[in-house]
Amino acid sequence: MIIIPVMRIHSSCGSQPLCRGSQRLAALLLAAVMTCFISVSCSSNSESTNSSVPAGDCPEQPIQVVVSVDQWGDIVEQLAGDCATVTTVIESSKVDPHDYEPTTGDAAKFTDAELVVVNGMDYDPWATKIVATLNPEPPVVDAGKVAGLSDGENPHVWYGPDYVFEFASAVTAELSKLSPKAAEYFTAQADSWNTSMQPYRDEIASIKASYSGSTYAATESVLDYMAVALGLKDVTPAGFAAAAANETDPSPGDVASFGKLIKAGTADVLIYNVQTVGALPEQIRSAADQVKVPTVEVTETVALGATSFEQWQVEQLEALSAALKASL
Repeated sequence: MIIIPVMRIHSSCGSQPLCRGSQRLAALLLAAVMTCFISVSCSSNSESTNSSVPAGDCPEQPIQVVVSVDQWGDIVEQLAGDCATVTTVIESSKVDPHDYEPTTGDAAKFTDAELVVVNGMDYDPWATKIVATLNPEPPVVDAGKVAGLSDGENPHVWYGPDYVFEFASAVTAELSKLSPKAAEYFTAQADSWNTSMQPYRDEIASIKASYSGSTYAATESVLDYMAVALGLKDVTPAGFAAAAANETDPSPGDVASFGKLIKAGTADVLIYNVQTVGALPEQIRSAADQVKVPTVEVTETVALGATSFEQWQVEQLEALSAALKASL
């Protein structure tokens, strides 16, 4: 209970300077007390921000989660909702994750992690190395391992539709294990996320129904898992693809073979990773433009301007569909 004192000013004061001062003082005191009454910060019963209490719709304290790359970070955020604070290290499509070198600030983000999410498959080895220095080591969800893939295989796991849904199930299970009281909440979040992914499923089904058997060549294997799901045929020269995967220069013969298949129209579309820049990819794209082979731009990390994983993927699938249609 707050008692508001009132200073009474007698009318006999008139306009005397001393009385005018008393009136001003009373007004200021009243304003200050009313401000205190309204403001939560002035109340003796006010609550300060405390990360150890439930947040939003979460029934208990949020889990601290660190994700290496934003391909998975956005999905984890949607699955965790209010029941986790998610920190994603690489969040820019201008960065090539293959060449990324973490800073001391990046390493510090892992200090309080209760769960770490990585792509694995030697795509983000810096993240697993940081985890190995922690004591105790937090549990890790490795997308490559969840998918049943091995080191040395194509690491672009997030482009495999089945792998994406398997990953989401694994994350939900781990979150529920770490925070049992929030298990029902995490299940509801997963259901909501699955619903939001319906346009993604629909676009995949549409492309497969209309363009299965179409061919493509790629400057890098980033879209290969998705291409398999769509029923597309990869005609990229094997030597060129292997060199790109190993981050080495392809042989002159492989480059020549790529140029020939583009000029011959063997590939219906060219898949171009905009995050892998250089004279050679640009040369191949230029060759495709000259013979009017449609080019589809893709990114490894979530594209600039995309608000979610599903929006990013659907927009790329729509671009691929348009390119395949133009190639007919």
